[in-house]
Amino acid sequence: MSRSKKRSVKFIFNRRIKYYTKETIKWVKLIAIALLIIMAMIFVKYKMAYQVTLNGEQIGYIANQKDLENTIQKMLNHKEENVAFVDIEVLPKYQLMLVNHDTTFNEEEVVAKVKETSKVTYKLYAVTLDGEEKSIVNSLEEAEQVVTDMKEKYEEKVQFTIGIHEVYTETPENYETVSIKVAETEVSEKLQAIEDASVNGVYLAQKPISGIITSRFGSRESIRSYAHTGLDIAAPYGTDIKAAATGTVKWAGDKGSYGNLVIVDCGNGVEIYYGHCSKLYVTKGQTVTAGDVIAAVGSTGHSTGNHLHFEIRVNGSQVNPQNYIYH
Repeated sequence: MSRSKKRSVKFIFNRRIKYYTKETIKWVKLIAIALLIIMAMIFVKYKMAYQVTLNGEQIGYIANQKDLENTIQKMLNHKEENVAFVDIEVLPKYQLMLVNHDTTFNEEEVVAKVKETSKVTYKLYAVTLDGEEKSIVNSLEEAEQVVTDMKEKYEEKVQFTIGIHEVYTETPENYETVSIKVAETEVSEKLQAIEDASVNGVYLAQKPISGIITSRFGSRESIRSYAHTGLDIAAPYGTDIKAAATGTVKWAGDKGSYGNLVIVDCGNGVEIYYGHCSKLYVTKGQTVTAGDVIAAVGSTGHSTGNHLHFEIRVNGSQVNPQNYIYH
């Protein structure tokens, strides 16, 4: 092809590109104008809104989701007298949508509906005796007076503490003040119970596990050549073992026929053995409180099945645990 013909083809091609480009721009402009007209028509008749549902039920429309969430948060943080906290079990759900322009936003009604599902926890003061609530009063001053009155009558070994007692109710109107007076007979009975469950002054406040006693202290059986030194209590593999009394972990590891063993030194010469464990959750030197989970039931060491070997020693000598616990 000659040079002149090439120039002619190129010229025609460029003219066509310019033509189609102009046509495309024209159509794009027309489409954009049409879309703007359609959107303007839509927004004359409709508006954007958030549809609010609670437990699957539509409860209204709002203009701004963030504003409603802030209002709900303020409601949750609001602290009236004796209120510990406000809890909402089911939060509202939101869906952005177009609604008729005359649709009314009803944020106040939505907030009221949400508030109806809330639970209020009222803060009262509880006086406890060794972990058991004996009096529930409205103020810290009242609680302190109860403790003062009781300490004047009983030995120092009776430990009263003051804590928070929480009462759940749906609305403040349903709440009634609870006031339980400490009866002297209850305290006396508690004193006796503490005395009965104490080994050399150490209070066994917690049963390590619930289960069936399969071998008692002092029994002689074919599986051993000596009298049994503790209690065997059968329970499923992995059952939590709780500390019977407060103390310091003296041993946590494998110990021959005991298998995985925890020894807790409770003071006054009292040591408690927890044997045949599958898992140990404490370490040597750790302080534990009665009721703390320290190990799990297993069948390690010389054992024929999943159980806890529970043994108490006073100044190195084994004593019968059933004199104090598992009566």
